[in-house]
Amino acid sequence: MELHFEQVISNIPLLVSGILVTLKFTILSTIAGFVWGTILALIKVSRIKPLAWFGIAYTSIFRGTPLLVQLFLVYFATPQIIGYSIPELQAAVITFGLNSAAYVSEILRGGILAVDKGQREAAMALGVPYNRMMFDIVIPQALKHILPALVNESIALLKDSSLVATIGVMDVLRGAQVIQNVTYLAFEPYIVAAAIYYVLVMILTGFAKQLERRVRQSD
Repeated sequence: MELHFEQVISNIPLLVSGILVTLKFTILSTIAGFVWGTILALIKVSRIKPLAWFGIAYTSIFRGTPLLVQLFLVYFATPQIIGYSIPELQAAVITFGLNSAAYVSEILRGGILAVDKGQREAAMALGVPYNRMMFDIVIPQALKHILPALVNESIALLKDSSLVATIGVMDVLRGAQVIQNVTYLAFEPYIVAAAIYYVLVMILTGFAKQLERRVRQSD
């Protein structure tokens, strides 16, 4: 068996541009998922029953259906309904952000409920408004406890980003597919793509460990 990695190296610009797209997609999806997930978590712990039911139903739907099906619904089916064709990367960010929010909301909800109730009761007794109590007292403490889980969700987003190749987004995996089509090689481009994903995950993991260490030191 002969391996021809030199043919992959000659097409390395495709993989480099794919890395940039993958990182851009991961960052945007993580931000969207965290923002919408925080709102969902607050909805779930609210005393307004219809809102809480909406949050529970939303989470059940997005956690109970395959991510790839959700991506196809947003990219292929939505234009049929609204008459507007959504760009590939935009459709991917929307889908992954909505999906990630369901998981982030459960993580954050658990963190909020883990905060001592006495602190909330004390804040309410002092007349602290609900919004200030949640954002100044409860959520900052919850984030310290759930930081590892949030990092794991970001890592999952990074790895699952390979699914966006199915709708034509030129990410790392799509770059490897193009190289395969040009060179008629499969092992070399895909093993390089796997190595790239692994390195990116290790970098993110190292950054997360540094962040966790700083958070612990600040306690």
